[in-house]
Formats: sequence, C-alpha cells, structure tokens
Amino acid sequence: MSKRTSSKYKIDRRLGVNLWGRPKSPINTRETRPGQHGQRRRKETDYGTQLMAKQKLKGYYGNITEKQFRRYYAEAVRRRGDTSENLIGILERRLDAVIYRMKFVPTVFAARQFVNHGHIKVNGKKVNIASYLVSEGDEVEIREKSRDIPIVLEARESPERDIPDYLNVDMKKMKGTFIRQPILADVPYPVQMEPNLVIEFYSR
Repeated sequence: MSKRTSSKYKIDRRLGVNLWGRPKSPINTRETRPGQHGQRRRKETDYGTQLMAKQKLKGYYGNITEKQFRRYYAEAVRRRGDTSENLIGILERRLDAVIYRMKFVPTVFAARQFVNHGHIKVNGKKVNIASYLVSEGDEVEIREKSRDIPIVLEARESPERDIPDYLNVDMKKMKGTFIRQPILADVPYPVQMEPNLVIEFYSR
C-alpha cells in the first residue's frame, strides 16, 4: 500500500475541510488538525494560503504527486487561454477522475486502483493508466466481467454525487462519453477550489 493510499483519511483533517463531501469524513466529528499542535490557530500568510489551495486541489484528485502536478501546471501555462481553467480541464480529463465523475466507483482512490487493475476500456481498448488523459468524444466503459464488483454496485446506488453535464453516462451499459472539457464552474467540487492561487504559488 502506498503512502498516498494509506494516509487518505488524514487528508481532510490536515486540510481542515471535507474535501470529497463524504459523510464518513473525520472532519465531520473532529475539526482540529492531526498532531499535538492541531488546535493552535495559525496566522495565514499569502504563501500559506496559496500552498493550502494547491494541497486541496492535489488531494482532491487522489493526492497526486508533486512532480506530476507540476507537469500539469506547465502544460496549463503552455496552452492558450486562462491558465487556472486550463489546469482544471487537464485534471478533469484524467481517466481516474472521469470514472469517478461517472459514478463507476465511490472514491477517487478507488478509481485509481480500479483503472490500474485493468477494469476500464477507452474506445474499446483496455487502459490501465490512471493518469491517462481522456479526449472529447472518448467512450469510457467498465469491462463486462467487472460490472458486478461490489464497489461498482456501491457507487451506482450512492446518493452522494450527481453526474456533471460534461459527461453522458448510460448506467445500464456501464459506459459513458466525455463530451467536453469542463471549466471550473462546471465541476461539482464539495468545497471551494481556488486554482488561481495554485497558479500564483507556482509563479512565485
């Protein structure tokens, strides 16, 4: 088990928010940060605010590594248009993020594992790389042999999340289409995300 997976339940408390909007989040019952100094109030600096915004965005997508997240930032800068919107668009194109949004799995961490174990096909071909970037019009589906796995059934019945408009999903066939790359306003984050502060952090 990787450090990213084993520490997922600490992320909410460390950041002080219910990052994924789940009722099981420890922040719902214990708002203080972990550690013996967790109850101390901290005076936020501009750097601290920007760092927190970056950690929230990284954590939301399964605690992406710094190296990979920095690559996404560099790609967002390279593209035309608003850099913060470009960054969100790239993150939402990750295959693990797409199947999480389609409600094929209950959590982003389950999504990464689900892809890595070869349960997903894109345009009819098996893809086992969670960071694979889906393109507009791509069809994503769960392999037929994997459709009765308990976490899939759990996700289908969960009332916690709705499927956003930039995806078209057929739950009976367990497949969906990535219609378009979303902008920040389209993405149903349970907490406020501030990608502009992330851009400021890396631009320092």
